[in-house]
Amino acid sequence: MQPSRIASRDRLIVALDLAEVTAAEAMIARLGDSVTFYKIGYQLAYAGGLPLVGRLADAGKKVFIDLKLHDIGNTVARGVESIAKSGATFLTVHAYPQTMKAAVEARAGSGLKILAVTVLTSYDDGDLHAAGYRFGVSDLVEARAQQAQVLGVDGLVCSPEEAVSLRKVVGHQMVLVTPGIRPAGSATGDQKRIMTPGRAIAAGSDYLVVGRPVLEAADPRAAADAIQAEIVQALG
Repeated sequence: MQPSRIASRDRLIVALDLAEVTAAEAMIARLGDSVTFYKIGYQLAYAGGLPLVGRLADAGKKVFIDLKLHDIGNTVARGVESIAKSGATFLTVHAYPQTMKAAVEARAGSGLKILAVTVLTSYDDGDLHAAGYRFGVSDLVEARAQQAQVLGVDGLVCSPEEAVSLRKVVGHQMVLVTPGIRPAGSATGDQKRIMTPGRAIAAGSDYLVVGRPVLEAADPRAAADAIQAEIVQALG
């Protein structure tokens, strides 16, 4: 997947971080054709949201399943094989070598793309040290990116702050998907490494994951349209 071939409207991924499938369906209807790509994570998946993947795919939408798989290789592989049949475009796994290798091998022959999560965007150096890592964020992100590329992973999930440095590591052979996107004036929430949509695209991000700034907006469609316009301007 070459970044230059990504349609500008597909670069915004709206995170359906909602508690019920009916709420997600209502938001999708409200957003209409302003959004072509959705993310389904823990909250909605565990509330019965996985069947929504097929319905969205049938409607011509793209779906990013964000379950951050990490387990023994066989368990990861069996999960990836099931998700590959759902119609999803992206699936996340944690960037541990055994996990990435199992996921890449299990999705062979399907249209599913594997994304490796380097370091969660809610983590900073202090959080990593508290968890027992001897690396800081930037060093660990770079090391995991190199491993992911060697193993054939399709893309990386990273903060927009790391996009510039990661381009130097992986070039344009892998897509960069960045959460922690906050339009100017939005609340930071629990994210520690954030950036505006335009700056993230300029930094080298291919896809921007946005949840609360769209879901909690008075007019979600207008919020999505504004982000889309900022993406187009940054690409231009």
